[in-house]
Amino acid sequence: MARKELRPHQREAVDAVARALELPAGGRVPQAGLRTQVIMATGSGKSLVAVRSAQELRAARVLVLVPTLDLLVQTAAAWREGGRAGRRLAVCSLREDDAGMPTTTDPAELARRGGRVADRVTVFATYASLGMGTIERAHLAGLPAWDLIVVDEAHRTSGRIGKPWAVVHDNARIPALRRLYMTATPRVWQDGEPPEGGGESGEEGEDDGGRGRSGLVASMEDDPAGPFGARCHTLTLSEAIDRGICAPYRVVCVDVTDPGFQAAVLLGPDGRSDAVRGSRLAALQTALVKAAADQGFRRTLVFHHLTREAEAFAAGLPAVARRLRSARPPGGAPGKSAGGARPGAGEPKGPVYPRTVWADWLCGLHPPAHRRRVLAEFASGQAAEKAFLGSVRVLGEGVDIAECDSVYWADVRGSMPDLVQAVGRALRIRPGEGKVASLVVPVLLGPGETPESMLTSRAYGSLARLLEALRAHDTRLVEALAQPQAPGRPAGAPGAGSAAESLLSFATPRDPALLAAFVRLRVLNPEHEHWRRGVEAARIYAEGAGDLKVPFAHRVPAGASPWPPGLAGFPLGQWIADARRTYRRGALGRERVAELDRLGMVWSHFDVAFEEGLQAARAWAAEHGHLLPPADATWNGAPVGIWVKNQRAAARREGAGALSQERREALEEIDAAWCPAWPVSWQRAFHLTRVHLDAGGRLPAGPGEVLVQGEDLGLWLRSQRLSWERLSWAQRWLLEHTLGAAPATGAELPPPRVAHAAAWAAHLEAARRFHERERHLRVPRTHVERVGGREFKLGSWIANQRSRAASLAPERVEALTALGMRWSASA
Repeated sequence: MARKELRPHQREAVDAVARALELPAGGRVPQAGLRTQVIMATGSGKSLVAVRSAQELRAARVLVLVPTLDLLVQTAAAWREGGRAGRRLAVCSLREDDAGMPTTTDPAELARRGGRVADRVTVFATYASLGMGTIERAHLAGLPAWDLIVVDEAHRTSGRIGKPWAVVHDNARIPALRRLYMTATPRVWQDGEPPEGGGESGEEGEDDGGRGRSGLVASMEDDPAGPFGARCHTLTLSEAIDRGICAPYRVVCVDVTDPGFQAAVLLGPDGRSDAVRGSRLAALQTALVKAAADQGFRRTLVFHHLTREAEAFAAGLPAVARRLRSARPPGGAPGKSAGGARPGAGEPKGPVYPRTVWADWLCGLHPPAHRRRVLAEFASGQAAEKAFLGSVRVLGEGVDIAECDSVYWADVRGSMPDLVQAVGRALRIRPGEGKVASLVVPVLLGPGETPESMLTSRAYGSLARLLEALRAHDTRLVEALAQPQAPGRPAGAPGAGSAAESLLSFATPRDPALLAAFVRLRVLNPEHEHWRRGVEAARIYAEGAGDLKVPFAHRVPAGASPWPPGLAGFPLGQWIADARRTYRRGALGRERVAELDRLGMVWSHFDVAFEEGLQAARAWAAEHGHLLPPADATWNGAPVGIWVKNQRAAARREGAGALSQERREALEEIDAAWCPAWPVSWQRAFHLTRVHLDAGGRLPAGPGEVLVQGEDLGLWLRSQRLSWERLSWAQRWLLEHTLGAAPATGAELPPPRVAHAAAWAAHLEAARRFHERERHLRVPRTHVERVGGREFKLGSWIANQRSRAASLAPERVEALTALGMRWSASA
């Protein structure tokens, strides 16, 4: 087989890789190995660049990693066609006949077949082999290090560094001299960004298993010290289109006004009923067949999110085409359709629908042989005038479908990189093919919506999302749409400005100013319209509530005065929280800050929480006469006791986290004694006793006499008088000069405590008396000995000494032994 020749852009990329991965002078290689990134537009031939890079680097042992089984088979064929010789092995679950080479999932077999260091061998593996640890265990079993690892669709290995696929970055676990990361859609992550989802259903995908929660992030920045290395070559989509490498494209917006769908929505507004889903699917099928006939599409790839919808969509397309053809305008000549070409002179106006339609679908659960058969049928069209192939997250990444001339989004869901990868299926062209790719977005208008509802209708969210994804790769044309075209020339109509004419077309021409506003507000700066709605909702809320202390879960109520219908359901609480976060980052802008300041914005949610706590504390104090609540005290559900306790802790703290002087003064205004130097329980009992006296009450003489707010003031006062010497001088002063209390004296004082040594000696004397009388020391457990008017529980004491024999002083053991002490209970 003749080896493929490199095109100029591919030669540039290979040269850049060779320079980036060239061994440094002296042969000293970094511990992590040499690494670089190649960013190339989809369809520009990354696989051939990788093959030739391996050849130029003289890499004998090469590992090629891809995300899916389909891409593994396609990539292996591309390496063979690119001239890569030597032994080949696939690490995947495919059979050898399906993979076109020997396969294994056994680490020991991989280590054995991997061969010696000098062998020329190319191993193709899916990312799943990383997640299952197959390659890592093979290295532990003796597999030598790689000369080169090629990581295709490398954006899949970005994100949380703890996820299984990220092991490819670890040179200690997957050792290699060089790494070449290749993608059309680099992912740049920020700290705190949520991790991406797991693998796709039915594919050899990623299963994070909850392990990808690490705070470390593998991000594809252009950084020589990063996990992906520096970018040595970049070919953007715009440049690829300019150089004829990728197909130029246009976005076809199809407005769908279907009475059946709108009626189903009105009857089932939740959007999840079978009637709504069925009518939506029928409307989208009709729109696709009409667009294919009107625009001349021959091979259309249809993207779905759910398997059951893809199957039903494909199954019903031939019947939809027959129905539309049978309902053609009167006088239309049947059989004049030629791939959806427009009728000529003398024929009825409007599209001529095809007689024959081929339709099928694919998902990750289909076996590789079935996928290849269906793709071959799609490429040939099976002698049908129109061919439609549905895909459920299986043909969006890397797989070549050069026969496709249009892509139809029945469901625009998934991440932005996935969306751009899907766009790439239509942009792949063969050299000299000269096709223009069509990206078709249906806009399913709901009840009461019109094509002019672009700024507010949720139906246009799919168009905005697609344009946003395209903007990341072709900024020029998308941003040109934000400039209004010349008056009198509707956007999307013939003769309109170049940007609108070449990129975006509508069945119903749009007002240029409306289209420009749509692109500005929903594509380039989608937060602008959201901001205006938020300010309006904040203004109305502040007028009614007197402040902007909006609960996070608050949404604008529907149909309630004074809220306008256009704000119904607006998440004002979340909008306020987002504005605070942006303000803390310093990214909100002075004009917006001033705008919210005029409405009484509270910029910190901590400030909001303090104000709410202060209001509850003020109300609690008004009822109880002080701000010394117990820890479990609440006011209308607010935990006042805990809140005041936290403020008290902050008041006693210094430095970071200390209570501000302004907040301290606000609390002292409620109760000057809210934060005493001694326990709060003491201050609360003192305050209640003083209030009791001020109301004409007497100083309680003993416990149980006066109970106020759960406090036994008599018991508390007696405790203070008995422990007078342990109180601080300030507490004694308050008791003496405010309450008239004095320390306990005379008979009020408890008897002095007997020292331990004296008590032991007294019990020993009682034991001697017992021994003198009874001639033994076998004292019953309950026996009480009376000596000199005092009673001693001698039985218990003897038992205690016996149990503590090991720790008794020797002289005590000797004294008891002399009295006949039996140290064992069984003796």
